[in-house]
Amino acid sequence: MRVGLWGCVLVFAGIAASCARQEPPAPPAQAGAPSAGAAAARAGRSYRFDRNGWTFVHLEGAPAEIGFQHGYRLAPEIDDLLRVMKPFLLETSKRDWAFYRNVAETVLWPGIDAEYRAEIDGIVDGLAARGVAADRWDLVALNAFEEVPDYYVPWLDAQQGRPPVGRAPGNCSAFVATGDWTRDGRIVMGHNAWTTYVTGARWTIVFDIVPERGHRILMDALPGLIASDDDFGVNGAGIMITETTITGFKGFDPAGTPEFFRARKAMQYAESIDDVVRIMRERNNGGYANDWLIGDAKTGEIALFELGLKNSTVDRTNNGYFVGANFPVKEKLTREETDFDPANAASSPNARRARWEQLMAEHKGRIDIEAAKAFEADRYDVIERRDGPSERSLCGAVEESPRGVPEWHWPPYWPGGTVQAKVMDSAMARRLELWAAAGRPCAGDFLAEPFLERRPQFAWMRGLLRDMTSGPWTRFAAGMSEAAR
Repeated sequence: MRVGLWGCVLVFAGIAASCARQEPPAPPAQAGAPSAGAAAARAGRSYRFDRNGWTFVHLEGAPAEIGFQHGYRLAPEIDDLLRVMKPFLLETSKRDWAFYRNVAETVLWPGIDAEYRAEIDGIVDGLAARGVAADRWDLVALNAFEEVPDYYVPWLDAQQGRPPVGRAPGNCSAFVATGDWTRDGRIVMGHNAWTTYVTGARWTIVFDIVPERGHRILMDALPGLIASDDDFGVNGAGIMITETTITGFKGFDPAGTPEFFRARKAMQYAESIDDVVRIMRERNNGGYANDWLIGDAKTGEIALFELGLKNSTVDRTNNGYFVGANFPVKEKLTREETDFDPANAASSPNARRARWEQLMAEHKGRIDIEAAKAFEADRYDVIERRDGPSERSLCGAVEESPRGVPEWHWPPYWPGGTVQAKVMDSAMARRLELWAAAGRPCAGDFLAEPFLERRPQFAWMRGLLRDMTSGPWTRFAAGMSEAAR
C-alpha cells in the first residue's frame, strides 16, 4: 500500500514526463525515536519519487542530516535489503550476520572518517524514526556486503588454513571513450551492473546528494549504502566514475580502510582524475578490487585506473577508449594478485572483452549516447557467434546458461547477470544528468516463481528472489523533482 500520492509533470532538458511522488507508510515509531512531526521536519529538505522502476532520492545537508534523510525516506527498502542479505550471505559465505557485524565493528569502522560515521549513524536514526530496528553495525556490514564476503572472508580462510568458500567475482560491463572515437569528441561512458538477482532487483535507487562539503553527487546505489557500490556516477566538478571488478582477485589488508568509504569520498571530493586515484590509493585495503574508468568532463581526458592491493597503474588519454568486463589488464597484477586465466577465451570476462573490442572498432567516430545504450544492451555471444543473452554477452543472463560462471562460483543457471544499466556523456555530466534502465535491457522481465519452479536447486532463494521488471531508458537530473513538488 502506498500513501501520499500526487500526480505531477516533470520538465527538464526540454522533456516532459509524468510521474508520481510516493512515500511509504510510516510504521509506529520505536521507543526513544522522535515524534512523527519532528522526524518529518528533520527530513523536510529531502524527497523521493518512483519512476520506471527507479526510486529517485534527493538528500542535502550536514552528514548526520543526509544520513537521517536517507534512512527516513528509504526505511522500507533498507529493512527489506537487510532481511534478504542475512540469509543470502549465510548460504553463500557460510558466515552468519553476527560475523558480519563483528567485522563491521572491529575491522571496518576504525578506518572510516568522522564525516561518514556521522552519515551512517544518521541512517540508523532515520530508520528508527520509521520503526525499523537496525544499528550502526548492521549498516556498516550492509555497506561492505561485497568486500567482506568476497575479499576479507577468502583472506581470513587462507589465514586460518581453511579452503576458501568464496572468491572475488566479476561484475559489470563498462566503457569510456573520447576524442576521435566519439561522434562529437566528447566523453561517452556506459556501464551495466552484473550481480545476483537477489540484490540486483533492489539495485534501483538514484541518489541526488548535496553535501555540506565537497561536490554534489548523482549516482545509482542500493538502499542504505553511502557509495554507489556498482560505481556509476558524476559529481559537480564534472568527474565521471565507473568500474568493473577484477575476476579472481586475491588479497586483503585488514589495516586498510573500507573500499566503500574511499569510493564515496572520491565521488564527493575529487576534482580531477588525479584526485580519484589519490583517494582510492590512500590506505587501500584491497577490498572490491576494480578497474576504474574515469572521465573529466572539463578536459575531455579519460583514464583506466587498475587498483589491486600491491599493484596499481593509471593509463590516460584524450583520444581513445578503455573497456571493462572483469578481466585484469596488467600482466603483473594478473600474475601476482589473481588466479585469472587470460588464455581461456570462452570465459565470461574474456568473451566480453572481445565483444567490446569489436564494438569499439565498428563504431569508431560514431559513439554517442544512443550507441552507448545499445552497447550496454548488447546480447551477442562471440564464442557461439549468435545472439544471446548468456554469460558471455555484454548484457548477460546467466540463468539461461548451462555453464554458469565457474570463475565466480556461479553454478549452471545461477539467477544472476545484468540488473540495470546507465550511460552519460560529458555534456550531461556537466549538467549532472544520466540515462538509466532498470532491469535487463537485453532480456526482459525476470519472474522469480517460474524460475524457482524450473530450477529447484535454488529453492533456498524463495522469499529472497523477487520479480525484476525491465523498464525503459529514463533520464534523471540532479534536482529534477523540484519541478514535481
